Amino acid sequence: MSDLLRIAIVGFGEIAHRQHMPAIAKTSGAALVAVVDPEKMPPGLPHFRDLQELLRDGPDVDAVALCTPPQVRHAQAAAALAAGKHVLLEKPPGATVAELTPLIAAARQAGRTLFASWHSRFAPAIGAARQLLAGRTISKVSIIWKEDVRVWHPGQAWIFEAGGFGVFDPGINALSILTEILPRPLFVRSAVLDFPSNRAAPIAAEIELADASGLAIHVEFDFRQTGSPNWDILCETEAGPVKLSKGGRQLRDGNTPVVDATDEEYPALYRRFVTLTAEGKSDVDLTPLQLVADSFMLGRRRLVEAFED
Repeated sequence: MSDLLRIAIVGFGEIAHRQHMPAIAKTSGAALVAVVDPEKMPPGLPHFRDLQELLRDGPDVDAVALCTPPQVRHAQAAAALAAGKHVLLEKPPGATVAELTPLIAAARQAGRTLFASWHSRFAPAIGAARQLLAGRTISKVSIIWKEDVRVWHPGQAWIFEAGGFGVFDPGINALSILTEILPRPLFVRSAVLDFPSNRAAPIAAEIELADASGLAIHVEFDFRQTGSPNWDILCETEAGPVKLSKGGRQLRDGNTPVVDATDEEYPALYRRFVTLTAEGKSDVDLTPLQLVADSFMLGRRRLVEAFED
């Protein structure tokens, strides 16, 4: 393989177009050399209708970034690893927790990198929030993660199908941040999941989490928000509130701004991917996915009005 990490994006939807493609262009040591999608064909790049066509007829690639819906990602990752490619998994890394175990083993056997890319952990305020909270006693945490599904996931019917996660698709971003900034492992105590009467995945959820010390964490996810989204995590501490806003781009310690930065999550994500491949390492943390699975396991299902996109 060359020193340049040659990447193919598999699944050229909204997130690939808005985030992955420009992030790869900004990443030293990486280059986008092909796109796989049954319909979308970005100009100036070799295009293939499916992954097998890329692996059979495409240019030499070292890695694939799987930006397809989670329901089909396991088979694609397995095929890519079997072909000797490094694999970046968009979040969530799969439709189930258990399906990641054989992929981790396959990556190890192939000597390739498998990267479960929790992009929100790379938001600019996350490291500062973790350091700030490490020296505090946290008494309560609340998460408000609400957005308009019609704005942020237009026409993506898969998100409301079984295995599509529904509101947990964005909500898992909050859980990935929470498990990064808090010092102790978390578990689900209870959940209420709102399912539209015509859909197979929830449109809203309320979850109660805790840690071994008894820390109470209240979570609200909702896809029915109109106007500006709310992506906020508030930690009450003995020294006052610590608040992450805008998905981890802003951090306030009480009334004092600590971080207020632009969105550079995906360039940081790809820098991490390049480093992992160079070092021959994988990075697959399943903790946020496990919390989602446990929310479905414990959650009380509540039917709400039908949702039409």
